[in-house]
Amino acid sequence: MARVLVTGASGFVAQHVILKLLAKGYQVRGTLRSLKRADEVRAVLVAYDARAKAIEFVEADLSSADGWDAAAKDCALVQHVASPFPATFPKDEMELIRPARDGAIRVLRAAKKAGVKRVVLTSSMAAIAYGHGDKRAEVSDETMWSDIHGPDNTPYTKSKTIAEQAAWDYVKGHSHNGEGLGLELTTINPTGILGPALSKDVSTSLEIPIRLLNGKTPGVPRIGFSIVDVRDVAECHVKAMELPGAAGERFLAAADFMWFADAAEILRKAFPAYDAKIPKRQIPDFVLKLMAVFQPVYKQIVTELGRTRNASNAKATRILGVNFRSGEEALISAAKTLIDLKVV
Repeated sequence: MARVLVTGASGFVAQHVILKLLAKGYQVRGTLRSLKRADEVRAVLVAYDARAKAIEFVEADLSSADGWDAAAKDCALVQHVASPFPATFPKDEMELIRPARDGAIRVLRAAKKAGVKRVVLTSSMAAIAYGHGDKRAEVSDETMWSDIHGPDNTPYTKSKTIAEQAAWDYVKGHSHNGEGLGLELTTINPTGILGPALSKDVSTSLEIPIRLLNGKTPGVPRIGFSIVDVRDVAECHVKAMELPGAAGERFLAAADFMWFADAAEILRKAFPAYDAKIPKRQIPDFVLKLMAVFQPVYKQIVTELGRTRNASNAKATRILGVNFRSGEEALISAAKTLIDLKVV
């Protein structure tokens, strides 16, 4: 079976992608920023699939050119999942933009050099639905792009937009002297990713259920988020790699929009033992804005106060054949594994 390179193999999405690939018989090579984590990452994966013992790891960092040629060598396909996703607001937005953009080009360049047929790149709804303020679409789809100069951006949304645009420019020959021509690219653009955690090394995206369950959140902000289950995101990645008709396409991976207050109520009903810890009061908007001044973690969400962001999964369902789990199932499965792993 073909060898597939999966970048950022220690990550939440990447590990679910790896498990899908192993289940289908693919050989997997993963990249890590440090090989010191190889045994730890392998042990997590082996707990779910014994075939993970055979995974080969290569050291490569998005911020450096080192290691990428070796990582892509002899690989038929690439899943470029690695991308910075901070829990806090960076002082300099280029701390996110530079590794996301330059890292994507490094991976694509190495893939092209190695004769890889197709690269599937993990982008985000952040590259589709932001920067338009109150003029945003009622339901976002893959024809849309975020405006990085618009009002409702964060360094993260800018980084995902710029990185994806740079990747498309590369494979279409619009940059780097046309060297990317002939390389197939498909992007997966997930909304907020929940679903089962595989280890205590949890993703930033799982901060939502963590903060609702750990008893440290004083109330729920007037903020909502579009949810998708990580298992469906992984399936989108694998189908996008395999299906001929997926080449050159973008796919939103999305399920439901959910307000924080609704998420809290779902968790309260599903896990009554946590009732006392799950916040009931709503935090007034001005309080959250004030909190954002002193706690950078809130700067990333204050722009979302009162905003709904719905996304269509019709294209992924039609072309990739993915039937998406509900947002409620994604939320509950995330919470259950976080409880079982004693993260909360």
